[in-house]
Amino acid sequence: MSFLDTLVAAFKGESARVPLARGPASPWFFAESGGGRAPFEYGSAVRRAYLENPVAQRAVRLVAEGIGGAPLRAADPGLAALVTETSAGQSLLETLACHLLLHGNAYVQVVKDGRGRPAELFALRPERVSIVAGEDGWPAAFAYDVAGRRLTIPLLDEDASPNMIHIRHFHPADDHYGAGCLAAADEAIATHNAASRWNRQLLENAARPSGALVYEADDGQTLTGDQFDRLKAELAQAYAGSGNAGRPMLLEGGLKWQAMAMTPADMDFATLKAAAARDVALAFGVPPMLLGLPGDATYANYREANRALWRLTLLPLASKIFAGLCEGLSPWFPGSELAIDLDRVPALAEDRERLWAQVSAADFLEDGEKRALLGLPAQQDVENKP
Repeated sequence: MSFLDTLVAAFKGESARVPLARGPASPWFFAESGGGRAPFEYGSAVRRAYLENPVAQRAVRLVAEGIGGAPLRAADPGLAALVTETSAGQSLLETLACHLLLHGNAYVQVVKDGRGRPAELFALRPERVSIVAGEDGWPAAFAYDVAGRRLTIPLLDEDASPNMIHIRHFHPADDHYGAGCLAAADEAIATHNAASRWNRQLLENAARPSGALVYEADDGQTLTGDQFDRLKAELAQAYAGSGNAGRPMLLEGGLKWQAMAMTPADMDFATLKAAAARDVALAFGVPPMLLGLPGDATYANYREANRALWRLTLLPLASKIFAGLCEGLSPWFPGSELAIDLDRVPALAEDRERLWAQVSAADFLEDGEKRALLGLPAQQDVENKP
């Protein structure tokens, strides 16, 4: 707030903000466990999704790496250099995109130099950060917990410049924290992982046998205990396991091999796994075709699916991240903007070519209006640029 604004507020009276809820943690962190569902816990959910599930990891990496590697268009070169510089080996934009997808919240610490200007932007792990609310419930500081230690970071510095930038997705039931895609995809990921384990156990002959040896004696006698144990050991040693697949079996008199076919319910596991994978892709906003999922013909080809990924997922998420960074860094870079240079994105080349042709053919527009429609700077700004 400027000095004149402060004087006006002092004489006129400043309206008070409505109070916010002051919960100690986000309510989605431990979701309600009604209906027998296990409570959602972020740490274990990340391990199940990103470290154990190939569909979820690939979906997150497609979005995060797409935003992290997209060509930028910045009004201020210093702002572009600050955002694209790596910190502790991590790419800022890629890390923020991952945090927003998985957790729903992204926290950027503004590390300042001796002159009070931002020298580094570091993305904090969101599960370690909690909001310290003031008397009215509005955020007053951020608490960072790691290894049993708590570090409190004030919202603003002594010169009223921000120490932390908080970017979050919308959460309809929380005033402080955002809702991530992982919470919605957790059940589908658990289903996909369970189907993968079932298939692995089936290959290891641990889920159910592929057949049975039936002893058919004319006099009605059964196998003795020693005969049963010997036959069981021979089957396990000579015929069980993937290494013995296809080996012919020699049966003694009175033994008959009865094959067991998979029931329709067993065959539904493949369909169930594919459906769960599509739900995971849907939650993270990635067209299933780009993940190689079978049976999905929503898009005509990969080019159309890639264009949909950029239009529906990457560009909106990048706009949210850029808007949050520009707002937090506005004390040092006033009026500066960050955006993806759409003319340099190969997936959008056809759309941009069509737009350029339409704008160029519009004779009723001036050159300055055409440049504005195409997102280009004014001609005088280009001429005055050193």
